[in-house]
Amino acid sequence: MAAGKYKTTRVLGYEVFSSSLNDVPENIDKVLLNTFSPNTYGLATKDQVLQEALYNTDLLVLDGMGVAIGSLLIHGKNIKKIAGQDCFDYFMDKANKNKWRVFFMGSSPSTLEKMRIRAAKEYPQITVGSYSPPFKPDFTEEDNDLIVQHVNDFKPDVLFVGLTAPKQEKWAYQHKDRVNARIISTIGNVFDWYAGNSVRPAKIWIKLRLEWFIRIFHRPEIFRRNTKNQLVFLKDVMLHILFIKRVK
Repeated sequence: MAAGKYKTTRVLGYEVFSSSLNDVPENIDKVLLNTFSPNTYGLATKDQVLQEALYNTDLLVLDGMGVAIGSLLIHGKNIKKIAGQDCFDYFMDKANKNKWRVFFMGSSPSTLEKMRIRAAKEYPQITVGSYSPPFKPDFTEEDNDLIVQHVNDFKPDVLFVGLTAPKQEKWAYQHKDRVNARIISTIGNVFDWYAGNSVRPAKIWIKLRLEWFIRIFHRPEIFRRNTKNQLVFLKDVMLHILFIKRVK
């Protein structure tokens, strides 16, 4: 696991970050942040590249109530949720304070333009760049070279990757050492939320840790798509607790 220098809690073989983003030094040379949820866990059981990416993530932050429940059942320890939106808000605030350069990679040109306009109003001290990669299931080597070139030409302090899971986690891991960004954070749906294309559940539901429940009504197709992966996580937690299948 790559998270050795940060406080973590081991959940079914993964070192889940269990501290505060304040522990990330502002002058850090390089750090990769990925979010971890029951859906991500289920996907990784069928995708070795994703599993490798998650194992080698510097900060694997909890973005799913199920993982917190799993930690409670296995260790009796709660882990604070740090969603992709939390990572975005935190590092955008840091960037604004320090006049950093921030790059958005992913989504459509129209979404990126909306993000740039909003960021210019809310974070006027940030210099923003962006690139919309080709819309396809897998990038070619030429696609990846062009993405890296756009990022490196801009020289960002922070690179936000919004390609949806598991594509974004794998891309960020595979290209971490090629991009000249100090902080790399995969944040998925946050691009659409920040652009106003879709709405995140109200803060009261987030505070009550019921964001996942409200999302069922907003996006039932995603709930149906992710259910099998979430059940894989629940099954493995129960098997671990019952000493039937122990995960180190």
